[in-house]
Amino acid sequence: QVQLVESGGGLVQPGGSLRLSCAASGRTFSSSAMGWFRQVPGKEREFVAAISWNGGSTAYASSVKGRFIISRDNAKNTMYLQMNTLKPEDTAVYYCAARDGGGYSLGSSEYDYWGQGTQVTVSS
Repeated sequence: QVQLVESGGGLVQPGGSLRLSCAASGRTFSSSAMGWFRQVPGKEREFVAAISWNGGSTAYASSVKGRFIISRDNAKNTMYLQMNTLKPEDTAVYYCAARDGGGYSLGSSEYDYWGQGTQVTVSS
């Protein structure tokens, strides 16, 4: 079992940066693949980034590649999403997710545990 809590969201101007954190509790974090997803009202939850259990493999949506960086610190039971050069279209509720097993997935249905979400708003 893994419990997840996101933090770090807020209001930022276009071109700015934010770092999201996902704090996990539970003994299986270090063996769990993790992911970030985002959702805006009226739309499906979409994949943002994912990372394998040891951080050795990562994947990004094409819309954020080159701007966002996913990382994790298993000693701190925490995953991060560094978001740079933010755009208004990045505005969404961001969710972290964990799945049993070490390999990540791009599909939200493949994840077993979810946080409550943190709002990111990019606006001038």
